[in-house]
Amino acid sequence: LVLTSLPLPRRRTPEVTCGMDTARRLASSMSGITLFLSGVAGLRPWTCHFLLLLTFSSSLPASAKPDSLKDVTDGDWEKIMTGEWMIEFYAPWCPACQQLQPVWKEFADWGDDMGINVAKVDVTEQPGLSGRFIITSLPTIYHCKDGVFRKYHGARTKEDFLSFIDEQKWKNTEPVSSWFGPSSFLMNLMSALFKLSMFIRHCHNYMMEQLGIPVWGSYVIFGLVTLLAGLTLGLLLVFIADYVFPSRRFSSHDYYQKKQLMEQSRLIQNQDEDQEADGEEDEEEEEDEDQDRAWRRQRESPEGQGYPDEALRKRAVASREEDEEDS
Repeated sequence: LVLTSLPLPRRRTPEVTCGMDTARRLASSMSGITLFLSGVAGLRPWTCHFLLLLTFSSSLPASAKPDSLKDVTDGDWEKIMTGEWMIEFYAPWCPACQQLQPVWKEFADWGDDMGINVAKVDVTEQPGLSGRFIITSLPTIYHCKDGVFRKYHGARTKEDFLSFIDEQKWKNTEPVSSWFGPSSFLMNLMSALFKLSMFIRHCHNYMMEQLGIPVWGSYVIFGLVTLLAGLTLGLLLVFIADYVFPSRRFSSHDYYQKKQLMEQSRLIQNQDEDQEADGEEDEEEEEDEDQDRAWRRQRESPEGQGYPDEALRKRAVASREEDEEDS
């Protein structure tokens, strides 16, 4: 009651984020106000300190309060693999995302009380995360608990978000397959692809806006770079294949010696087979000649003059077969 009647000096509330000189001036002002109150109003020093602390705490700017809404980037996204998270993927140009932002901020203020982390991801600034989570529509909301991700499909009100967490409605939602999880190999490739596409887009805009290159010139440059990259990659693959599976031209000297020995042995085997075939033909010719001689002898003998040629030939062959059986 006494304080309300005293004319207190008007002082500007200092900013919390100030330098060392400002902090010293603030401390000096507070000590002066404390002496003034204790001398004029007869208050004790600790009462003056309490009143000053209450006054300054109520006048703190909103920016000094900790922000309950967290940001997730490509560099620290793995932190969402532990604990419970609600993550919103948005874009500043999206009208639906703009309508959701106040509701999402109010929901984030309840995050500490409910033991969850509420975060947001700007897909225009974090293209890798948009590819890693396969964001096809905006806004998209994911629930994550201990590395298990589920896509939120409910209404976008604060009450629905709170009941989704408090009543554990996320258990009724099918989790994302491990093949398409953000930490899988496939999604790592997808993230790299999105980053590459954004890098190409930035290069295209830089060449047109900063360097003054026309659109067709930018396309020609990208085409030549793509062609050179393909040729380089193909040449590298050829070198790797030639190193893993070396060509015969670069084989050792022992390989050629073994090859020559194999060819020589093959030639010798072919020659032996040819000689055997020639020997069999010679034997058959000799047998035919022997049969002809035996037939001629029987034909010239007095006994064979009364028989026809065919009968004599059969008798000669039969006699020769009998000789072979006896031998």
